[in-house]
Amino acid sequence: MASIRVAVDVGGTFTDICIFDDRSGTISVEKLPSSADPIEAVLQGVEKAGVDLHDVALFSHGTTVATNALITRRLPRAAMVTTRGFRDIIEIRRGTKEDLWDAYKDVAPPYIRRRDRIEVTERVDYDGAVLTALDEDEARRVAGVLRRKGIETIAVCFINAHANPANERRMRDILAAELPGARVSCSSEVLPEIFEHERFSTAAANAVLAPLVSGYVNRLGDRLKSSGYDGDLLILHSGGGVMTPKTVEKMAVRLAASGIAAGAIASRHIAGLAGFSNAIGLDMGGTSTDISLVADGVLRTTKEWFVEYGYPICLPSIEVLTIGAGGGSLAWLDEAGGLRNGPQSAGANPGPAAYGRGGTAPTNTDANLVLGRLGGELISGAMTLDRDAADRAIGGHVATPLGLTVPAAANAILRVANANMADAVRLISIRRGYDPREFVLVVFGGAGPLHGVDLARELSIPTVLVPPHPGITSALGCLLVDIQHDLSTMFLGRADAVDPADVAAEFEKLEEEGHRRLAAEGVAPQDMQLLRHIDMRYVGQWRSMSIATSGRLSDLGGIVEQFHAAHAREHNFRRDGAKVEVYRLNVTAIGTVPKPDLPEHAPVTASPAPTGTRPVWFQDGSAAIATPVFDRASLAAGMVIAGPAIIEQLDSTTPIPPGATAEVDAWLNLRITV
Repeated sequence: MASIRVAVDVGGTFTDICIFDDRSGTISVEKLPSSADPIEAVLQGVEKAGVDLHDVALFSHGTTVATNALITRRLPRAAMVTTRGFRDIIEIRRGTKEDLWDAYKDVAPPYIRRRDRIEVTERVDYDGAVLTALDEDEARRVAGVLRRKGIETIAVCFINAHANPANERRMRDILAAELPGARVSCSSEVLPEIFEHERFSTAAANAVLAPLVSGYVNRLGDRLKSSGYDGDLLILHSGGGVMTPKTVEKMAVRLAASGIAAGAIASRHIAGLAGFSNAIGLDMGGTSTDISLVADGVLRTTKEWFVEYGYPICLPSIEVLTIGAGGGSLAWLDEAGGLRNGPQSAGANPGPAAYGRGGTAPTNTDANLVLGRLGGELISGAMTLDRDAADRAIGGHVATPLGLTVPAAANAILRVANANMADAVRLISIRRGYDPREFVLVVFGGAGPLHGVDLARELSIPTVLVPPHPGITSALGCLLVDIQHDLSTMFLGRADAVDPADVAAEFEKLEEEGHRRLAAEGVAPQDMQLLRHIDMRYVGQWRSMSIATSGRLSDLGGIVEQFHAAHAREHNFRRDGAKVEVYRLNVTAIGTVPKPDLPEHAPVTASPAPTGTRPVWFQDGSAAIATPVFDRASLAAGMVIAGPAIIEQLDSTTPIPPGATAEVDAWLNLRITV
């Protein structure tokens, strides 16, 4: 029987492959540069790893295809059909700006141009009553206009369709009949919730992504099948689950944060194995750093996020804070002569000055190389670094203007980068009511371990955890998730006035739909799990909080008390005398997928032997220190390394500064006591 599980995470710079063998319990990894067509890098990586797809039992994939398409706006031409008078909802938005004080910076234009947003006559009341039925003759004329324009992906967004989708569905049927092969996204199916801008925006994003994402997924699935893989291709979505290609065709927008979610899932799993229920995940790559938080074993999630400001995607997503701080982030001086770091990046090409590809501006990678924290090679010698080029870049752009030595300037560059990341960690922890001193810091990505201990000291975090394969940790996350569908319905009413039986009846409708979707994806009944949440808020509030519930609903009193407690933790106050309102009901339908059982290793008594030494400047030192260098592959469980030390491996490098101690735990994580 097939015993290999393969996970692939495609990033902008590298494609990471994680292979788990069920029989031996071993993990192997592969890393190679991403290609213009991501599918080619995926297949080359699998071939390079020596995997026969006939032996693969599960193939899971996280991808940035949807995210990059929205960022670069390389999108197919799409149309929106909407209620007469509501053509400009997605352009008016909420009237806000990302930078309130910059009068000259405009919000990006909508994904669907105004000339392609067409109105039809129809109207549904706020409570679902059909005031005006869809004018079907007009609807057919609209279909004819779209046919002449050559548009093949359409968002149907009618006002109040969340309360009654009948007119939207009829419009969809007419478009299907008049435009065979066209993809139609109904807002009432993508996001059946109140607030027209958020619903229209999410449906529009789904429409522009559907041809790209479903085409990519289907092509990859066909290539895998022709090479011998006999199972479903599982695609990671932003909510922390996976979908099959059949579901991706309908809900393409769920892949808009696919790759980001994988790292957060992996950090939770790694921290849990090591005995930590509270963890902050820090995934630092070449361009950006993604930060997530796990409290009591649960990842924080959000229901309103965006790739571009002003165009929210309101489907459940793991809450990840992304900032422009990566190995390729540029160090620069502002007009006042202050040292800055990012968000501009050298990218993969030309990359840092040390890459020797024409880059001349200093980056975090150049600073780490100058200070000796990085050696002269990356990816086990597949890439060499030019120390002299890094010296010149830092010297010319930072050291000379500031009157510093090159090592002092490099140290200052990293201090600024660490300060930026520390501020982001405070936003996702302290601002949410969590004390970072009660958490473990899980650092991964190619650059995460380089900054982990210094960042932990900045935040007074006592322990840093470095996974066995930091650079491919996000790929590992793709193996640790289940099939998942997030379903919701509006249910407005005061908690002390609604009938619990009505709430239970709505939950049962959502659960029936969850069962149907899981069954369509081949999930056996015994592998299905349904989780209920009620979104609640104080009467008069705009935003709500999601409260988990289970069992029979005979009274909402206990759930209201849970809401008060959750509100106090997050916002530092509670109003026990205020009325609480039920806002929305949610069901998460989970189809359990077998997961790898990562092996536990017995400790050894041997001491590690360094492969050599090199001079390294650490953050608080006044001079370089002769520092032993260790090969991560030679470290076994139970081994202890006292700083100063450098630990190198295929996909990352971990400095252990003086005063810190690293121990290899039973799962081969580096557990660094700060």
